[in-house]
Amino acid sequence: MTTEPKKVKSNTLIIIAAAVLILGIGVGYYGYQQFSIYFKPNVTGKEAYLYIKTGATIDDVYAEIKSKNILSDVGTFSQAAAKMELASRLKPGRYKLDKKMTNRALINKIKAGNQDAVKLKFHNIRRKEDFAGYLAKNLESDSTAFIKVLDSAALVEKYGFTKDNSYTMFIPNTYEMYWNTSPIEFFERMQKEYDKFWTTDRKDKAAALKLSTQQVTVLASIVDAEALYDKEMPIIAGLYLNRLNKGILLQADPTVIFANNDFTVKRVTNALLRVESKYNTYKYAGLPPGPIMMPSINAIDAVLNYDHNNYIYMCAKEDFSGYHAFAVTKAEHEINANKYRAALNKRNIYK
Repeated sequence: MTTEPKKVKSNTLIIIAAAVLILGIGVGYYGYQQFSIYFKPNVTGKEAYLYIKTGATIDDVYAEIKSKNILSDVGTFSQAAAKMELASRLKPGRYKLDKKMTNRALINKIKAGNQDAVKLKFHNIRRKEDFAGYLAKNLESDSTAFIKVLDSAALVEKYGFTKDNSYTMFIPNTYEMYWNTSPIEFFERMQKEYDKFWTTDRKDKAAALKLSTQQVTVLASIVDAEALYDKEMPIIAGLYLNRLNKGILLQADPTVIFANNDFTVKRVTNALLRVESKYNTYKYAGLPPGPIMMPSINAIDAVLNYDHNNYIYMCAKEDFSGYHAFAVTKAEHEINANKYRAALNKRNIYK
């Protein structure tokens, strides 16, 4: 009489145990699934950054991830992205990828727009076109977009520049900004840096030279192109200021090289001197309309703090040390120039 209830009780316990086991398996599976979707490390570490372009869609992001092999499992990422509504909160930018980063961490980073800044370090870049190319390699916009802004008369004139001298705005330094900074935003940032650089002290020194800040930078670009060593910069600046003040043609070889657009030149010949250009300081008096390169801060300060000398002439030394021989008179200069010409001839350098 007592065996039947015991059987029923035993069966009930078995059923309960089975249900608990099934529930446990289900909970475990669900938990593992959630872990795999959100918390399992998924970034491969094969790329340092994920780039999301302005106007990109979630499909564009998936395509970028797949083509660069950024994730181990794109499927779990897409599931997490759908549940976390990434598509509607996608922010363009350059996002640093840490190896083993989870889907949740990456998605939250993108949604918050927590991109990592780009470090731009530029100096001594010759032309606007070269500068635009450098920016295009480091920022989202292409070089054409940057040139369009630099050549926008309406925009540069708004800040007191011309199309010819707009390149003087860019003070060589290291700057941090976001990858998707637009050309306009970049221009405005550089204008603020320019205003910050040109302190009252620097402006007063420029005014004492009877030069605008842009003209100081133009002269500094010639000084920088001439000087191999920074310690010669103030001397060279003083020499060119002497020429300007006396109304003597600058006759600066780097301006002729720039006008000919041939930076392989080692010897400026009469043929090169005939080039028709406002940058040819053998033909046109005064400063050229714009800089021939992006001068260093040292070169700008060398002009502002020039060496007070009587030099009118300079010539590279015949020992090819990179230093110059300076002269007050034409006769002194001819002696120095003949020595240098002879050294060039000896080395078979004729152009």
